Amino acid sequence: MDDDELRLVITRLARPHASGGKVVERAAVMAEGARSGALLAWIADHDGQPEAVAPVAERGGLHSARLSGGRAADTSAPRRYVLPPGALT
Repeated sequence: MDDDELRLVITRLARPHASGGKVVERAAVMAEGARSGALLAWIADHDGQPEAVAPVAERGGLHSARLSGGRAADTSAPRRYVLPPGALT
């Protein structure tokens, strides 16, 4: 896919963000199948940044591991990517 085709797909997937730019859900990009890698590369090449996630308050107590399923939150991949204003024009 060329740059214009990728831009059209990203434009379709993007939503307004509070920063004035656009935000794209990682799940939506992954749902595009084989071209998801090219879409993620396009986002990175156009100054897209992973959205900062607010830290989750840890719950303490005797049963805290049981309540959270005994596993830590997955932080390996961002949930959303934020594109700066004008990136899709």
